[in-house]
Amino acid sequence: MRMFTVFQFLSGRSIPAALRYDDEDDDVMSPMTRCSRPAVPGWTADRMPSQEGRTFVVTGATSGLGLVTAQELAARGGRVLLAVRDIARGEAVASSLRHAHADAQVEVHQVDLLDLGSIRRAADRMAEEAAVDVLINNAGIASVGHAVTPQGSETHLMANHFGHFALTALLEPALRRASAPRVVTVTSYMHERGDLDLEDLAWLRRRYTPLAAYSASKLANAVFGVELARRERTSPRPITSVLAHPGYSNTPMQRKGNGPTGAAMRLSGNLFGQDAEMGALPQLFAATETGLEAGAYIGPDGRGGRSGYPHRAALSSDAQDPALGRRLWERSEEITGIRWPSV
Repeated sequence: MRMFTVFQFLSGRSIPAALRYDDEDDDVMSPMTRCSRPAVPGWTADRMPSQEGRTFVVTGATSGLGLVTAQELAARGGRVLLAVRDIARGEAVASSLRHAHADAQVEVHQVDLLDLGSIRRAADRMAEEAAVDVLINNAGIASVGHAVTPQGSETHLMANHFGHFALTALLEPALRRASAPRVVTVTSYMHERGDLDLEDLAWLRRRYTPLAAYSASKLANAVFGVELARRERTSPRPITSVLAHPGYSNTPMQRKGNGPTGAAMRLSGNLFGQDAEMGALPQLFAATETGLEAGAYIGPDGRGGRSGYPHRAALSSDAQDPALGRRLWERSEEITGIRWPSV
């Protein structure tokens, strides 16, 4: 068995042996299978059309990819609802957006994705909108120690997937009122490494590592995005479900981890990560480009999908497994107590 490192997998580069800390087979590190054709060659936010008259909900909008996403949407006239855990930081972001754009339409809603009560309260308030055109499920946590929520889920899975599942289901009526509603699920190239065990959501029967739990939660994101697209195909008024991943981006989430995993993420992010402005491009493209088909997956076009401009990427076979999609949907309804409304 050869030495495999968090550093090497995250950055897509080899490193000196002195920085390696964990044993894994690195034959699983095949670069992401990608379509060779860019979505739009060299697409940047400057090419985004006006978003006037459209309402966006962006989770995790106080820093990193979510902050850049909110800034770009507000700059182009979109009405942006900042769904954030820290209300004070959210208000500071809203204030900065109004200062930068005098006519910016920005509201702050407190949403803790680990708290179903918080999600319900926020969804009730946001449901008062005439319509929600786009929901961008961006927020996420990484590199936290093992903990289990009252619902019986490990925390990465609860915050990154189950919380977003609940918010999406509760906002379904507001989305359905839009003329061309869309849900953007932000996953990661690390979903390819995820092992989603729906009979051990709390990670009590497996060896827990923060990286493995994070990867599993990102696989859940991908499976959910695909399953939502599959279910909506039969709707007379479909919500378009699309997916995006930011590549390897140097954001505050990369710098919060503890222990060897956190140290490796910070070091590799500083050396090799692209900035949040580039990392946010795939989800901005996914949220605003007209004509995207349900189930489209947008990621960077660079080596291994780690960096670059938006293009159409390919999901893992697990992410596209219909049986896994059905089972995850059922478990999501069980864990959250929230059922997707009948159309």
